[in-house]
Order: sequence, then structure tokens, then C-alpha cells
Amino acid sequence: MSETGNPKYTAPALEKGLDILELLSTSETGFSQSELARDLGRSVSEVFRMLVVLQDRGYIALDADTNRYVLTTLLFEIAHRTPLIRRLTTTAGPLMRDLAHAINQSVHLAVLTDDSVLIAGQVDPPARHVMSVRLGTRVDVWRASSGRVMMAYQPESFLAEMLQRAPLPEGTDEAQLRADLAAIRLRGHEIVDSFVIRGVVNISTPIIDHTGEAIAALTVPHIERFGDPVSFADCCLRTIDTAARLTHSLGGGVVGKALPEAFIRS
Repeated sequence: MSETGNPKYTAPALEKGLDILELLSTSETGFSQSELARDLGRSVSEVFRMLVVLQDRGYIALDADTNRYVLTTLLFEIAHRTPLIRRLTTTAGPLMRDLAHAINQSVHLAVLTDDSVLIAGQVDPPARHVMSVRLGTRVDVWRASSGRVMMAYQPESFLAEMLQRAPLPEGTDEAQLRADLAAIRLRGHEIVDSFVIRGVVNISTPIIDHTGEAIAALTVPHIERFGDPVSFADCCLRTIDTAARLTHSLGGGVVGKALPEAFIRS
């Protein structure tokens, strides 16, 4: 073994299996065996052996009608077995349901994963028209309010690393982003028009652990309905209060300063 550098260890069979899982995660309709082989630059026989094992282990399934392979929910279930996700969803679930019913809006819980935001929890209200986000959805960290409020409560070293890895949206520079994050940290939340859907206003608040860092974010993608008895200001207050209760349950302290009078959008 060389003493001057770290050797790169490889596991070709494992890499093939992971390549298949990652490719399948990009499609709702799945891939045929030949399509997988083509897109991965592998032979059909190589892919076939991997597919047999992955199917036997329950990670993928073959749609008999289309002869296409799709991911099952097993990876999602495994992710939720991790202590952080399990503790968060267990604690947050009842509070999110109470909040969704109280404000008649959808509520979702997000965490950081790699260079993006993962929706780890979702609760819809009893209303007919809702704005929900599918569980397991991944969103660009800088184009999600939940990503921004979590990044506002990260160490400088982590923020600098994320800025290196995750490109900023077009028209946004680092100086402006850092100013936005500083403002979020001062307020303790972000209330801003959705970056992806017109007419939706995101009410997003960080969930802080005992270290003072954000480990998750609680977000309400607020939609305005005619005759809705719950005011926008009340939605903001209740969302901030629910996130504060979750933060308290994790040993975190008070963050920012709530602005109940105006709730000026970011």
C-alpha cells in the first residue's frame, strides 16, 4: 500500500447495482432491460444479473404489462429507518397533522441530503384543493425555501462547500445569497413567493438541534382560497410556533425574531 496517497477501492458489482438504482430513480415509468444496458454502457447480460438480484432483494419490480423495471419503496423505507429521519418523522407527524388541519394548508418536512433537499414528511389538510409535495421528492437546495432556511443555520465551512458543489440559480450571485441567508437567520424564518410555482407563498422555518444547526425545515406552501377562514398571518404564526416546538423537542433554542405584525415577504 502506498504511504503517499489514499488508494481508491472499487467494487464493480456493487457499482453496477448502484448505477441501476440511480438511473431508475430518474424515471416514473421505468426502464426496460435493453434501455438500462444502453444508458449505462453495459452489456445486456451484465444488467440482467444485477436486475435479478435487485428484484429478489425487493429494491426493484418488473411491471408485467410493460416489461419495464421500476423502483419499489424499499429504499425510501430504509432511509426512514435512520435514527435522524425516524426521530424527526415520529416527533413531527402529530404536530404537522395538527397544523395542517388548523390552517387548512399542506405541510411538509424537509432534510438536506447530498446537494439537495429531500421531502421526508408530507401532510395534507382536509380541503379539496391542496398544494402538496410528493414524499421522496428532491429539490435543488437554492430553489427551495426549506433549503435556504436550513443553509442559513449551517457552519461557514459547510456553506462554502455547498456553494462549491451546488450551482446558484441563474441571476443569483453569492453576495446576494449570503445576504438573504443572513436575513433569514435574523428573522428565524422565510416567507417568500415560491421559486417554482406561481401563486404559492412558502412559509418556511428551520428546525434546530442542540448544536444550533438546522437539521430539517418545516414548510407550508400556502395557497389562497376564497372564503378561507384562516388568515395568512395566522398561518405564519402557527407554522413558526410548530417549528419552535419541534426545535425545543430536539434541544434547540429560540431562533431569530418572529414578526407577527407584518410578515413582510423576503
